[in-house]
Amino acid sequence: MLVAASELMIERSSIEISLSDIAQKSGANAALVKYHFGNKDGLLLALLERDAGTELSNLEYLLAQPITPTAKLKLHIGGIIRAYYRFPYMNRLIHYLLHETNAGSADEVSKFFVAPLLDFHRRLLAEGVSRGEFRATDPVLFYTSLIGACDHLFFGRHAMSRATGVGPVTDDVCRQYIRHMETLICGGILTQAGEAAAAG
Repeated sequence: MLVAASELMIERSSIEISLSDIAQKSGANAALVKYHFGNKDGLLLALLERDAGTELSNLEYLLAQPITPTAKLKLHIGGIIRAYYRFPYMNRLIHYLLHETNAGSADEVSKFFVAPLLDFHRRLLAEGVSRGEFRATDPVLFYTSLIGACDHLFFGRHAMSRATGVGPVTDDVCRQYIRHMETLICGGILTQAGEAAAAG
């Protein structure tokens, strides 16, 4: 059912799908969807948790790696952007569950997505500062910048395509965007030591 919901949202470029759509796509009965997830919001919450789970589970592993904070930062930027690329509905799903559903859904998204990412950013930035590679950077502002950029890769691209004919997000666009965001973010927070680490 989660696979069917994911495929439908990608096909339609929208999170506006019904339980009957999901049931028809998955071959399951709509009552079975309700049994497993309670309602549509419950299914969407489970889908976001599944999609975000892989990237979030890699955060502790990345922090533990014997590489420079700058290298970890670049890997994280690429990983987050690729996650949004694989699941282009993710930004709309996050906003919907945080702002347009009940407080319980918003609390769950905050618990399994926002809080772990903020904590990771806090620790990675602190490591970079202590190693002399990063300038002091507010983790909340850093989170806002990186996640906002990921959001806008898809949300803004849709608006630009209507206004200026910019094409869809492709593999090549994703790679270009990762390089762009590495340059933008690293250019803002790396010290000379961090730049040397990035070059080496």
